[in-house]
Amino acid sequence: MALGLLASCPLAAQDPDPSAEHGLPPGFHTLHIGDPAPDFSLLGVDGRTYGLADFRGDPFLIVIFLSNHCPASHAAETRFIPFVAGLRGKGVGVVAINPNSMEGLRVEELGYSKYGDSYEEMKLYSRERGFTFPYLYDGGTQATARAYGCLCTPHMFIFDAARRLRYAGRFDDSQLPDPASVHSTDGANAMGALLAGRPVPAEVTRPMGCSTKWQTKRNMVAEGNEAWANMPVSIEAADAAGIAALARNPTGRLRVINLWATWCVPCVEEFPGLVSLSRRLETRDFDLITVSVDDPKDRDKALAFLRRQHAAVPPGARASVATQGRTTNNFIYTGPGGDALAQALDPRWPGGYPYTVVIAPGGEILQRYSGALDTAELQSRLIDRLGIYYK
Repeated sequence: MALGLLASCPLAAQDPDPSAEHGLPPGFHTLHIGDPAPDFSLLGVDGRTYGLADFRGDPFLIVIFLSNHCPASHAAETRFIPFVAGLRGKGVGVVAINPNSMEGLRVEELGYSKYGDSYEEMKLYSRERGFTFPYLYDGGTQATARAYGCLCTPHMFIFDAARRLRYAGRFDDSQLPDPASVHSTDGANAMGALLAGRPVPAEVTRPMGCSTKWQTKRNMVAEGNEAWANMPVSIEAADAAGIAALARNPTGRLRVINLWATWCVPCVEEFPGLVSLSRRLETRDFDLITVSVDDPKDRDKALAFLRRQHAAVPPGARASVATQGRTTNNFIYTGPGGDALAQALDPRWPGGYPYTVVIAPGGEILQRYSGALDTAELQSRLIDRLGIYYK
């Protein structure tokens, strides 16, 4: 997902009926300065159910909407977590809420995280990130997100002792992890002013991040799935020299090459996971290249399998494919026996199918998988390599 595609959220105070203009769900409500905090009853990753009453001893309350999948949220968290640590003992309650429904989330929007936005994945994500505050799930009904007017992640709200809204908007003005990219620390400024008894310098700012994934967008998700299923799928012949050229990876993209065959049971079993991974990383610098080792005369059989699996070239990879003079990321090997293929792809290949290698730009093999692989583990490694932030 490029920066240019990032959803910028409108300024709440300037939009009296944002649902009418911006396609927001029924019941969406914009909070205004002085409005009371809507109550909630949401399950946290610790198994407890939280509401406003759980923070009644705190003179101030920060409610911030974050998510597992959003790189803008990831970046803000690198600064928000230490900011919260600095508030310890100052009478500020903090609660984070994940507003997203998996029903409204397209696969290709998950390219910056090994996790989706489900409740179970929230447990893993918050533990990995070191959240020191409750992290609550609202993706089931999204009633709290609608009541607060959560436009995107991150979106921050600060309430006083009477639980009246005193600040709404962004935590800061950067969607990148580099502290030098921050030029306006609006959320921290608001909190500092309130703690000092001063007027908040900017009460409402424009939050920017990944738009809330509303359940009402499920039709768009279905349309995306249908569009993917209807993308053209093709296969080209490749001899040993052709495979060697692919293994050299002259691109700036991370590359996975998978050897498979229609007669290979574990190949067939793992293939859907590889296609899902290719789609998930559609917006990243990544390519999945598949090489069938079926008999060349069975090309049509291999192509039929690829079409059933919807093993298309993702739109985000088409320019790179074209630059290399190719029309596909699927090949059938037409060269001599296995030793020649091993020399072309990876001399350290011990033999057997499936076989998968992860290749860095320039041709260095980073990871080898002999036999069936765990696509979730591969996904985790790839995202760790590609990074969870916008660059």
